[in-house]
Amino acid sequence: MFTLMAVVFVLGYLVIALEQPLRINKAATAILTGVLVWTVLMLGHERILPADVGGTDHLNHALSEHLGEIASILFFLIGAMTVVELIDAHEGFRVITERITAKKKVMLLWILSLIAFFLSAVLDNLTTAIVMCALLRKIVHDKPTLWTFTGMVVIAANAGGAWSPLGDVTTIMLWIGGQITTANIILKVILPSAVCLVLPLLWIGRTLKGDIERPAPRERATAVGLGLTGFERNLVFVLGLGGLLFVPVFKTVAHMPPFMGVMLGLGVLWIVTELIHLRHGGNERGDLMVTAVLRRIDMPSVLFFFGILVAVAGLQVAGHLTLLADGLDRALGDVYLITGVIGLLSAIVDNVPLVAAAMGMYPLSQFPQDHIFWELLAFCAGTGGSLLIIGSAAGVAAMGIVKLDFIWYLRKMTFPALLGYLGGMVTFWLLWH
Repeated sequence: MFTLMAVVFVLGYLVIALEQPLRINKAATAILTGVLVWTVLMLGHERILPADVGGTDHLNHALSEHLGEIASILFFLIGAMTVVELIDAHEGFRVITERITAKKKVMLLWILSLIAFFLSAVLDNLTTAIVMCALLRKIVHDKPTLWTFTGMVVIAANAGGAWSPLGDVTTIMLWIGGQITTANIILKVILPSAVCLVLPLLWIGRTLKGDIERPAPRERATAVGLGLTGFERNLVFVLGLGGLLFVPVFKTVAHMPPFMGVMLGLGVLWIVTELIHLRHGGNERGDLMVTAVLRRIDMPSVLFFFGILVAVAGLQVAGHLTLLADGLDRALGDVYLITGVIGLLSAIVDNVPLVAAAMGMYPLSQFPQDHIFWELLAFCAGTGGSLLIIGSAAGVAAMGIVKLDFIWYLRKMTFPALLGYLGGMVTFWLLWH
């Protein structure tokens, strides 16, 4: 049964990777995989878990705990996507797109990647990916170029999130757990993260030629004479982006999960837009209301994320990830090799349980606060997910927003991402070994 769980996960992952040729939606496969993994665990718990752990009651309790963590991520994703879609509906991103005047593809790629790199350190890589993908749809028209820019944004967002204590879920975990401090993670990881960004940029930039083709403006809001003023458009943009930027501040001050901060911002923006459009009536500006925007949220991607996280939670409860971490420790023994492999695995398995397992295996008495192991773990777990489009929350969000194909990303973006990943590790070794 223990082996069967792993087999079910691998087969599900394979079907997800072959979504396009099989014509099976990845969300359906992910949900089925998650349910089957837990079904096997429930039915075979007597042979999988130690006798003193408990039976199905223990497993149901564990499932409920993991569901709470997963739900916080999903509500964060839904809230952030709604805010971004609401800004887009009000043409708020014109404030930025009108100021990005670069026409050369290479120049524009560098500009957008650098924006994503630094923005993800302030927000986080997931929110940054959502915001940047909304911008890309406004700036880039043809699909191959859009997908290339999206892939680079995912790499940039993950690289930028690795050197900030608020940039990624795993860095937040290490920061709260006392393994890293703010000043030290920035000092030791920012340069390796920058190399992780620059090397893929140089590689991909070789293939980009000519000028960007911008999409025609969509017939919405002011374009169809809805009377949307510049003040109203800018107000929605400022409140929406300001609400997202306020999330890490709210988390620090109120000591609540990030999804609560996102929901706070969404609630404020919802009330403001209702008041703005009240005098026009719901029929006249119906497409600009939050109730209409919610119908445009990519729920299949949210459900896909749910299925993957539920499946990984099952493997964690059954002990697969702990067994993997123990095996790495015995087989490798070197902090660079261990963290390097964890980073590669984070492209396949969610980096959160991998980092959680490492935190449990290596107490602060073995690796004290700000030891190079923790900084390197933050870098590897944060950037290793860029190797596959479904290896990070940023990638999953981008995949849903621009409909990026798994196999295309594997062929076009995995090698540049690996180049940056290895380059960042070498840079870290040269600086701090």
